This record gives sequence, C-alpha cells and structure tokens, in this order.
Amino acid sequence: MEATILIVDDEADVRSYLEMLLRDEGYRTLSAVDGESGLAMLRAERPALVVLDISMPRSSGTRLYRELRADPALAETAVVIVTAVTGYGGDPYGYEKFLEGRHVPPPDAFFPKPIHREPFLVRVRELLAGRTVDAS
Repeated sequence: MEATILIVDDEADVRSYLEMLLRDEGYRTLSAVDGESGLAMLRAERPALVVLDISMPRSSGTRLYRELRADPALAETAVVIVTAVTGYGGDPYGYEKFLEGRHVPPPDAFFPKPIHREPFLVRVRELLAGRTVDAS
C-alpha cells in the first residue's frame, strides 16, 4: 500500500505539479486549497505526510501547522513546508527561521519555491521510511 500525502496549496499549478511528482513516485495524493479545508481533510483522512504552503486565503498554512502540532491525534504527522515566503534579504529559508521564534516545533522539512525535484523527493522518502502506511 502506498502512503497518502496531503498537499495544501492555493495555487492550482503548484498542486498539480506536486501531485504529478508524488504520484509518479507511487504515493496517493489528496489536495486542499487553503488551511481550513486542509485541516478538515487532515482530520478525516489522516495522511502520513502533509506538504504545506504558508500564504493562503481563508486560513493560512501557519495556522494549520500550529493546530496540527497542538492536536495530539495529528501532532506526529510529518510536515514539509513548501513556500515562496522568504525572509529578509531574500533568504529562501527565512520562514524556517521565523518559525523558530514562534514556540512551534520546526517542520520536518522546509523547501522554498520553486521546488527542486530531487532534494524534495529524497526528503519525502526519508520522512515516510519507517512510518506506518495508511490502509486507505
């Protein structure tokens, strides 16, 4: 059985790209367009991993991430943040540094957009290795 990965991003082209990339690797994918629908899908489907954008309408990825980490039933879900939000001076890892000061544990991985295929897939494989594969 393949692992299920939830992609939460408001950009249709990014969702499509990530779905194609992950399906080609044998993963089952689900997608949501904002943090609110992403959190509902996360609770209903219990994916093994979430690929999460930060800047989205209705409910941000930051809010979803905080709620996920605060919920004992979801807190162990692997999270890969993929975002175009960068720090001061164009630092592509600025958002990761931003989270450090917010009393939220760091994500399992962080990738700035545009996504570089191979390092992203390597990290996804690492995160899913040894995790229980969902039966859905």
